[in-house]
Amino acid sequence: MASADGTDISYHTVGEGPPLIVVGGALRTAEDYLDLARCLADRYCVHVVDRRGRGLSGPQGPRYGIARECEDLLVVQAATGARVMFGHSYGGLVALETAVRSDTFEAIVLYEPGVSVGGSIPTAWMPLYQALLEQGDTRGAFACFVRAFGAGSLAKLPRWYLRAVLRCVIRKRRWEGRYEPLLAADLAEHEQVAACDDHVASYGAIKARLLLLGGSRSPARMTTLPLERLQQSVPDATVDIIDGLDHFAPDEKAPEVVAQQILGFL
Repeated sequence: MASADGTDISYHTVGEGPPLIVVGGALRTAEDYLDLARCLADRYCVHVVDRRGRGLSGPQGPRYGIARECEDLLVVQAATGARVMFGHSYGGLVALETAVRSDTFEAIVLYEPGVSVGGSIPTAWMPLYQALLEQGDTRGAFACFVRAFGAGSLAKLPRWYLRAVLRCVIRKRRWEGRYEPLLAADLAEHEQVAACDDHVASYGAIKARLLLLGGSRSPARMTTLPLERLQQSVPDATVDIIDGLDHFAPDEKAPEVVAQQILGFL
């Protein structure tokens, strides 16, 4: 299926019922959200988008930006007829930016959307990350990224040491098939997060009902700060912080818990 600029956009479909779109985060493909989709599949026909730059979809392209992501999402919406969607992390930012541009969606659930408020999402890592990618040191670039977003002692580890640890944790086959192909796209997407910094006020134009989810184990920059600001800005928005969960709940650690929140809201 072609987006507005001709880029092929693919999605995986699971279940039967009213259509629901799932939009995933950075360093993720549609396959990472299939467990979540299966948890929703008894009540919804779930369409999990492979955002551009990953999976079966085409490349991000030279004119990549958040506007391209919004066009892609609206193409999927037109093809599926979905009026509800779920977005995680960067996919949550895409969902918000799309909802500002179109009132097609009636209800939206977001888990820790990638919304930066006053520079709350770090950007200082980007020049070194890009330089390491250009040098072919993809493992070093990934360590740079993890160090920037890590909490506690993880953020204090020397990059060379963290690089070695991550190399042991993420073995070659998984690294080459899962993480390494998405590193360049990860940088482009975080550049868009920075470009959308302090867009919160503009989200006041969103007409859809909005459920904002977060995990109690996630850093405040992912939960308290952006979710409270969004709740203040969006006319019909509710916040729910789920005890014991972290940023990776929808795709890795607790898709069934997140699915129950989605179903309860929709």
